[in-house]
Amino acid sequence: MTRYAVDPARNTLVAHWSTGIGDIATNVAELPATRDALHLASCLTHLSQACWRCYTHPASAADQHGPHSVGWNRQRERDAFAGVLPALAAPDAPPSATRIEQAAHRVGRVLHAIDLPRLAADVTAEVAHELLAVEHAELGDLSARAQQAVTLSREDASPLQVAQADTLLHRQPFGTEALITQVEPTAAAIAAAHWLHAAAVVTARRTGLHPVQTVAKADRVKALAQESCAEVIGAMSAGAAPRQAVMPLIRHTLHVAEGHLYGITAAKRRIDAAEELIAKAHADHHDLDLGLDTVYLPITSLN
Repeated sequence: MTRYAVDPARNTLVAHWSTGIGDIATNVAELPATRDALHLASCLTHLSQACWRCYTHPASAADQHGPHSVGWNRQRERDAFAGVLPALAAPDAPPSATRIEQAAHRVGRVLHAIDLPRLAADVTAEVAHELLAVEHAELGDLSARAQQAVTLSREDASPLQVAQADTLLHRQPFGTEALITQVEPTAAAIAAAHWLHAAAVVTARRTGLHPVQTVAKADRVKALAQESCAEVIGAMSAGAAPRQAVMPLIRHTLHVAEGHLYGITAAKRRIDAAEELIAKAHADHHDLDLGLDTVYLPITSLN
């Protein structure tokens, strides 16, 4: 997302966003010497965060799409883009406003308090640029300001972005800077899964091992995120497409990041495995003080 800050030396509102290897900053508007300037920067940052959430959590990726479901609410937030610019000129939000509309009205209230038409015009133009960046990112175009999408994990991936990542990895199997600065992480992960599985299959043919076993062997040469790699290769060896193998891992991790445990059955398997390891450790090493309350258990297989 775009973050907004006040440059007190020049009384200027500044916008900055990440490109994967560093931030780009641009001047938005001249500011009056007032504390409301900091409130304006904070409210604009919050609005940007709400808008980019529509990109990272698209309605199409939701599990439910009925009335008042997750998908329904996500689509409602995305549809609210059309009302953002008008909301900047209307300080009072209606009771039924979405989170995006509420964020836009908060910006409008600060602009109303400052009461400078030129500032309001500059901020409105800035918000329009931000909305356009989100829309471009949704289409897989990560040029200009939409480049900030390369730092955002998404519950879905643009086919255009997956194809671009696949081409980059075909040219440079060990990765390239362009993979970090031009491709969204989810698309890059899907393309990487394709080439990871291909490498595992070729290695398996030469060694006589199962593709999943090659991960454990490779880990002795270079440390890998062994569990997630094995899970992806196992799924693809069973016939899953790269997207089908990768997306459940990413979606689960995004749920965990928001404080939700998605997939109780899988979590129970991880707990059962941890209990077995603790019991075995007790049997082999009586002096170790291990217990269910003293062991850290990774919630997902992603490292």
